[in-house]
Amino acid sequence: MSVPVVAVIGAGYAGLACAVELARAGVHVTVFERSHTLGGRARVVHKDHHWRVDNGQHILIGAYGELTRLMRLTGCSPKQLAHLPLTLYVPDRLQLKAASLPAPFHLAVGLLRARGLSWADRLAMLRLMRWLKKRSFRVPADMTVTGLLQATRQTPPLVQLVWEPLCVAALNTPAAEADAQVFANVLRDSLAAGAAASELLLPRVDLSELFPVPAARYLATRRGKLRTGNAIEAVEPVAGGYRLQGDPGSQSWPQVVLATAPYHASPLLASAGGCERLVEQIDALDHEPITTVYLALGKGQRLPEAMIGLVSGTAVDPAQWAFDRGQLGGPEGLMACVISASGPHEALERDALMVACHAQLERQLGRRLPAPEWSQLITEKRATIACRPGILRPGIRTPLPGLWLAGDYLDSDYPATLESAVRSGVACAAAILAELGRKAGG
Repeated sequence: MSVPVVAVIGAGYAGLACAVELARAGVHVTVFERSHTLGGRARVVHKDHHWRVDNGQHILIGAYGELTRLMRLTGCSPKQLAHLPLTLYVPDRLQLKAASLPAPFHLAVGLLRARGLSWADRLAMLRLMRWLKKRSFRVPADMTVTGLLQATRQTPPLVQLVWEPLCVAALNTPAAEADAQVFANVLRDSLAAGAAASELLLPRVDLSELFPVPAARYLATRRGKLRTGNAIEAVEPVAGGYRLQGDPGSQSWPQVVLATAPYHASPLLASAGGCERLVEQIDALDHEPITTVYLALGKGQRLPEAMIGLVSGTAVDPAQWAFDRGQLGGPEGLMACVISASGPHEALERDALMVACHAQLERQLGRRLPAPEWSQLITEKRATIACRPGILRPGIRTPLPGLWLAGDYLDSDYPATLESAVRSGVACAAAILAELGRKAGG
């Protein structure tokens, strides 16, 4: 009996998660990737032949278990992730660290020990969590995060220092526009679920090495193939499956997974025909950017924590978070300032934005910083979908048999994160294996 074969288009986290699960089940998988770098929109970027930086800083939380499971499966070292208790540190404004206790005591004790919060702030945070728990973390379908904060009478300091930064970090969408239901899902599985679930998992290696490269090695040991630098331009239905324009083998594939960004999946679906409504649905999704400003400040420069919050919201203070890559296995003194979602910063020129982030760090750390030895600004203009109430996120199935979707933009309890990408890939692999099983049994 012949071994089933599957083509996966896209070597990001979704495509590689799908490929790994299929290979684990004995399927021969070929992954096509137009770039020579693995990871899709979560990948390493080379700077001047000397430095390797990520195209954006990603935060994982303990609740996001599928990615960490696949990392273990593909032989990744646990040391590749720094496990930190949920810590919200804003210089001279806020220090909040969850305790290593079961829910709800981890948050309650963390609030009792917190610095920079009044009793009104503490009670407001507990009030929001109780409000959500009483409703089983279900909120009105059209509610925004700002609406949720108003309904639960959150205090201005808590909104500015905790909820709005957490919203933009998790959903990459401004709180006034962000879907409160998705935000509630994140809170349900993190803050409300205990210390381990709310842990921050910060990568100590670049995003290509974190999972994509080990996944590629895993595939290679299971007769999988990875074709980098190989763009697929169209998908043509043929007898018994699909022919891929750009596939050097020119064979037909009975099962094809489109694991690309949505704006690449859409033209591939259009080329296959019969997917007009799905193409319209994908094209209707709006996107939000993520900008990362890297500042190499040199030896002796550290942040108070590996990740700190920054008071933001203006072109003068654009960044919401700063990461000390030196504390996470990178070069000493390398800082990553992250600006999530759209905002006033988009009106600034590249150099002006880097200067603004440097000045913002100086103001909020309360000290002079050296001029950067080098700097880098990376903007993913369509980093994620805009996570707003009422958006229609498609599922893994298409109208065409044997043609599937995987990606962080697909229907999920979670926003467009690495975990959502991986979960979609795993779900897609499970559906393909079930389909193969039915055909083998029929």
